Amino acid sequence: MRTGIATVCLSGTLKEKMQACAVAGFDGIEIFEQDLVTSSLSPEDIRKMAADLGLSLDLYQPFRDFDGVSEDILQENLRRADAKFKLMSRLGMDTILVCTNVGTATIDDDDLRAEQLARLATLAGEHGVKVAYEALAWGKYVNDYEHAHRLVSAVDHPHLGTCLDSFHILSRDWDTAPIADIQAGKIFFVQVADAPKLSMDVLSWSRHYRVFPGEGQFELAKFMGHVVRAGYSGPVSLEVFNDVFRQSDVERTAVDAMRSLIWLEEQSAKWLEANPAITTAGGGNGDMGTRAAGRRRYPMELATLPKVAEPAGFNFAEVKTDEPAQLEKLLGQLGFEFDGRHRTKDVQLWSMGHARVIINEQAPSHSEPAIAALGFDVDSPVIASARAQQLKAPVVPRKVQADEEVFQGIAAPDSTEIFLCQGNPDGTAAWTGEFGEGSEFGEGLERRQTADPAVIDHVNLAQPWQHFDEAVLFYTSALALEPQPFAEVPSPNGLVRSQVMQTSDRAVRLVLNLAPLLHQEPGQQGNGGRKTYQEHIAFAVQDLVATARAARARGLEFLKIPANYYEDLDARFALDPDFLATLKELNLLYDRDANGEFLHFYTATVGSVFFEMVERRGNYDGYGAPNAPVRHAVQYDHLHRY
Repeated sequence: MRTGIATVCLSGTLKEKMQACAVAGFDGIEIFEQDLVTSSLSPEDIRKMAADLGLSLDLYQPFRDFDGVSEDILQENLRRADAKFKLMSRLGMDTILVCTNVGTATIDDDDLRAEQLARLATLAGEHGVKVAYEALAWGKYVNDYEHAHRLVSAVDHPHLGTCLDSFHILSRDWDTAPIADIQAGKIFFVQVADAPKLSMDVLSWSRHYRVFPGEGQFELAKFMGHVVRAGYSGPVSLEVFNDVFRQSDVERTAVDAMRSLIWLEEQSAKWLEANPAITTAGGGNGDMGTRAAGRRRYPMELATLPKVAEPAGFNFAEVKTDEPAQLEKLLGQLGFEFDGRHRTKDVQLWSMGHARVIINEQAPSHSEPAIAALGFDVDSPVIASARAQQLKAPVVPRKVQADEEVFQGIAAPDSTEIFLCQGNPDGTAAWTGEFGEGSEFGEGLERRQTADPAVIDHVNLAQPWQHFDEAVLFYTSALALEPQPFAEVPSPNGLVRSQVMQTSDRAVRLVLNLAPLLHQEPGQQGNGGRKTYQEHIAFAVQDLVATARAARARGLEFLKIPANYYEDLDARFALDPDFLATLKELNLLYDRDANGEFLHFYTATVGSVFFEMVERRGNYDGYGAPNAPVRHAVQYDHLHRY
């Protein structure tokens, strides 16, 4: 699949955008007119630079408000077009995007539109240019791709074809199946964009909220499947208008964009395989007849990635700090056992059942505790790493001795290190043997003889605003986690957008939060520039009340929950008075739905990290979302009090 991207997707100058696209590995680009107009480079300079970078110049865009106008306006439009065709010759480009008229159309007449498009196509032919006619979703008289294609067919000119844009089609819920019946030679260009499902006018939706494939909710694999079936083999190009992307680092955004096309290519191949074409006896693009046997070959070859299963569970969580005393104390109070130090690295291992936490003391000076890495159990770490690298994930180097476990590491968009580990069916990990015999930390923290059957239930990672969508695509494509519908939770600093990523069996639950920053007071020590916002690791146990009582006996200071919360809890659920008293006594939070119950409590925050202990009863599948505003408010109050 030939890949492309419109320069409007990226921040910076045209030169910077072109360089970033080449670094990311794109085959070609669309030149957005404003980028050219504002560039200090001449058309000849741009043409040479593209050739030097190995980029094709695939599309000049957009040419607006051409058809459905009076003759005097048409003459002016043809004059404009002639000037643009001459410019394209200097650029070495042969395809221009012409949008359906939005602003100046006054005549709703398909015969007139076809006549005017024919005159444009004839002029384009004289310059060796092809016109790709695109139906804008908000076009005045033409706003769907089938209507646009009927006009193209009526003109029947070799220099006039159609441009298919996924946003304009899917935002209006148009059926994509008819795409497969379009003559391949009449599809001059294909643009793709994803988007979240929003209730707003389509123009504002398009101009501000498009995202790269895999970061929204459109059925792009199905759209592309029909495009492939039509026989199209030209560029598949991203056209994404997004305020965040145009403020973010240009090279990073370009890499994220390329990752999205690699993912889309694989998903499209899977869709085609899962939905065999129905063809006529004589072949062609028709959808009548019998299903084709086996996997069909199409002019557009779709590459696939190494296949990997979703992770089987969390292997470990790592917190990095150069001042571990508070963490050691907190983990001990929760009931974790110290399993010793690594024989060659300055790290500690703490465990409770199959929940393992590594404290990494190899941190920058004055580095407060922060979640630094997560380990996941996978079937084949090498294959999973190869897939992630093909998806442009940076490799995390890790020095190991000859007799130590080799972890395959990649970096997530927020810089969290992701390690792909060889999991054991019984939940154990061979690498724990690299740690020496444990010792006691703190008074009264005696080593237990039996392990609590605890596991890591979920990890909550706060994402920088400019990388939130990138993170969703990263975990979807590289780790095969499935995004769930996002939610918004109120906090004293505003709404917190929360996106759950999980495996089908819920063995891995990762919660991505687009959260307000944790403000620091003047003179307060930073954390080495790593993270300045709160994140947490949640551990699931079988008896939370017993766990909480034991933790309190070890001196744990719980996050103090206000009495008003328990009055509201009683009003909502009419709980047994003794049970309610227990919740209040231990600062436990509670939620219930039709499937089960959820009990949990939080520790105070150390650096940017806190811990949560949870108990799931029945088939409760949530995270205690109604309690999140309480937690945010208490943490805010604690932060500003101390």
